[in-house]
Amino acid sequence: MNYNKLHKRIFISFIIVTFGFTNLSWAQSPSYTLHNNKMNQFLKQLNDRYVDTVNFDDLVEKGVVEMLKELDPHSIYIPKEDVQQTNEPLQGSFEGIGVTFQLIMDTINVMEVVVNGPSEKVGILPGDKILTVDSLTAHGKQINNKWVQSHLRGKKGTKVAVAIKRGSKILNFTITRDKIPMNSINIAFMVDKEIGYIRLERFSQTSPEEFKEAIAKLKKEGMKNLIFDLRGNGGGYLDVAFKITDEFISKDLMIVYTDNFRKTGQEFRATEIGDFENGKLIILVDEGSASASEIVSGAIQDWDRGIIMGRRTFGKGLVQKPLYLPDHSMLRLTISHYYTPTGRCIQKPYKDGLDSYYNELSNRYKHGEYLTADSISFPDSLKYTTPRGRIVYGGGGIMPDIFIPIDTSKYSSLFNEMIRKGIFGEYTMNYMEKHREELKEKYPSIKSFKNNFIVDKILYNELIAYAKNKGISDSVSFDFAQRVKNFTQSEKKKLDSLYATPDAFDENKEQFYELLSEYLKKSYEESMKLRNLDKAPDFIKEYLKFEMARTLYGFGQAYEIFLMSDDAFQQAYHVIRNDDFFKKLKVDR
Repeated sequence: MNYNKLHKRIFISFIIVTFGFTNLSWAQSPSYTLHNNKMNQFLKQLNDRYVDTVNFDDLVEKGVVEMLKELDPHSIYIPKEDVQQTNEPLQGSFEGIGVTFQLIMDTINVMEVVVNGPSEKVGILPGDKILTVDSLTAHGKQINNKWVQSHLRGKKGTKVAVAIKRGSKILNFTITRDKIPMNSINIAFMVDKEIGYIRLERFSQTSPEEFKEAIAKLKKEGMKNLIFDLRGNGGGYLDVAFKITDEFISKDLMIVYTDNFRKTGQEFRATEIGDFENGKLIILVDEGSASASEIVSGAIQDWDRGIIMGRRTFGKGLVQKPLYLPDHSMLRLTISHYYTPTGRCIQKPYKDGLDSYYNELSNRYKHGEYLTADSISFPDSLKYTTPRGRIVYGGGGIMPDIFIPIDTSKYSSLFNEMIRKGIFGEYTMNYMEKHREELKEKYPSIKSFKNNFIVDKILYNELIAYAKNKGISDSVSFDFAQRVKNFTQSEKKKLDSLYATPDAFDENKEQFYELLSEYLKKSYEESMKLRNLDKAPDFIKEYLKFEMARTLYGFGQAYEIFLMSDDAFQQAYHVIRNDDFFKKLKVDR
């Protein structure tokens, strides 16, 4: 017998015996078969012998969810009834009538109408109020977001009849549902004659095509340099991250590689001439930028292709694969770690449990990381070097080249309360019923509106009066009982020590009242401080201007108004116009 053939057979036999399988795939454990049989036998015994009726649907689903918690934070189970809705943002489309809506005073208000969508084709307009859907009352306390989606969405080609209130008129429309795009790029515009801006919301199936279209459009308008905004982008498909990174870096350069204990990982390299391989590039990131966003920013940083600005990213370096189960439910199972071109794994630790993992971002805030880069330290073992000798770090997100602290001065509890209670949307809808045509004629484009429209004193005071009629005021509720409760919780150890017995309390009542009084005063002062009444008017005016612009021109164009006061964007705009930053950081320009 040929020695090589004999050696090969012995080797294959060794694999079969050692790892317990015959198809040469890497099994997790020799005991897998035992436990698989054990689980089947367990369910069979429940079915055959248990005293009461067993709800196997609930039992198995709960069991799957609990088992996944023992693995990693990103392996998840999705019940079959939730699969479609979960997939829609990444697939880039759903089937419906093509509007965005907001429930205002228990009424469905159309906020935006998708261009060339089924609603626009029949004449639905922003500001319309939907009163009935297929003869069913569509307003009142029983209406919520789930009700609206379940009645307005539906299979492509099916029809839905709606009654619309437009001003004082009631209009009837029949809309034929169609496939509606869920664009991942809604904002792409020229900041000035040479600098473009693109914001990517998620890495969906349609993102590469959307990105190429946005780049082509901006180049046609004169773009030479780009600010690419990935803040708050929680990721998406791995191959989409690869395709978008491919637009920035030269052919054959490593973009990312994956690995696992089976050694079945992959390498992803740039394949062709990208649409933006030349020109200054800045990527904006923050603690909400995760997974695919970290693949892009990691590759750009590792190849010295651009400048990363913002705050440390989330730190998700795990790859999930969607796997359908027999009942059409889905398992998104972690199959690999991914690594940036320099070899960095940016996955943050998760061995201390899920609670600790998901509290990590709030811990960053408590430790001052959102305010200063000095509070962040990396061990030497996590240091890596780029081709031009720059030091970058692994082990818990992408650390930006230029740190931008969070702007705490822009918080106002008054402003936030107005947003939470829908004041801006309600007021804008009422205002637009009377002034829409006048505003469109005066400000035919977002540029003219952005540069010339001012929320004057009269308009501001009208909005504040409207808010007050809805129960919102400059001051905050004293809420005595809640503050006393907070006092006893925050001072529990001290109080238990001082007043261990009833006699101790009787002897030191005055001290207790002093402590309580001091706490109540300080607590209320802090609440009023959070109202930020000095700066709240500026936030309110800006948001009202945005809300009006959104109603007139759509969200994508209206977003430009936010960027006018966005500190991170303004810093990026400053840096991209200054070659000295690129020289100092040894980055392409």
